[in-house]
Amino acid sequence: MQNRKIIGLQKLGTQWTTESPFILTAYHKDMYPPGNEEQGVDAELLEGRDLGEDFKLKDGFRMYHGKAIPGFPVHPHKGYETVTIVLQGVVDHFDSRGSVCRYASGDVQWLTAGKGCQHSEMFPLVNKEQTNPLELFQIWLNLDQKGKKAEPEYRMFWREDIPVIENDFDGNKTTVKVIAGEMYGITALEPNMASWAKNNNHHVGIYLIHMEPGAIMTLPKVSGTINRNLYYYEGGTIQIDGAAIQANYRCKLAGDEEIVIQNGDQYSSILVLEGEPINEPVAQFGPFVMNKKEEIYATFAEYNKTKFGGWKWDRPDPVNHRDAGRFAKYPDGIIEKPGE
Repeated sequence: MQNRKIIGLQKLGTQWTTESPFILTAYHKDMYPPGNEEQGVDAELLEGRDLGEDFKLKDGFRMYHGKAIPGFPVHPHKGYETVTIVLQGVVDHFDSRGSVCRYASGDVQWLTAGKGCQHSEMFPLVNKEQTNPLELFQIWLNLDQKGKKAEPEYRMFWREDIPVIENDFDGNKTTVKVIAGEMYGITALEPNMASWAKNNNHHVGIYLIHMEPGAIMTLPKVSGTINRNLYYYEGGTIQIDGAAIQANYRCKLAGDEEIVIQNGDQYSSILVLEGEPINEPVAQFGPFVMNKKEEIYATFAEYNKTKFGGWKWDRPDPVNHRDAGRFAKYPDGIIEKPGE
């Protein structure tokens, strides 16, 4: 009966294996240098890079699709949601509906692409005199057939508002950021209207867990039909049901069992994704996720014709002013700032 709660183990790669209702989980960790006047990287530090497709870690950082400022210039999405969790650093968002925002360490952006939108995600180097570390997750959460036809929507979960659970075991603390779902009676902020997470019966959970050495916590049992994955991305060793799990492993867990996690002698960081699967076929090509291949072909035709509303900005990689601070401006013109 030992390890009956552990269904499988897998070494983490560049992109982490996910299961429905999730499509993709990407983890970015870069130590960017001080920024220049344009909030980018000085040209001499970019020599030898495959700019536009720079995904290889060099000198501690990657430029991704950015050529001067790191990040992801304008690109389309359709048929799913992106949940971007920033652990440290700054992200600037611009989209085809006229929205703009800047969010940073501890903030989460929840974007429903629905029937299609374009956006950019750039990582401006706001610090001129010191380094600009960036660490974030981007999680792709699928939409059901109805949600794939929804109007695009995004909202900010500011760090001041995200529920946090703190447990203490013999003086050793565990903190859990509840980004989606419910744990120990603590409920996350409301997701977007078309989200699979909007229905509580879908049991979508996104939890970011940090454990001090020697800390113990329990994931409550939820459902025998959920897919539950634990990503142990930083630390030494944890114990689950008597089994030692090393850092940089994905652990697929039973959803209808209580899972006791006991940390070892190092600070540990864990991401948990769980939810009822969307029992619909999946057809994916790059940034488009539909139900049938024919819908993918139709999506390409639509994008080529409409560009999902076009691009309202004068450059593919726009950024906000260095001193802009954290804010969100929505398509209706409403401006939101943390704490207001």
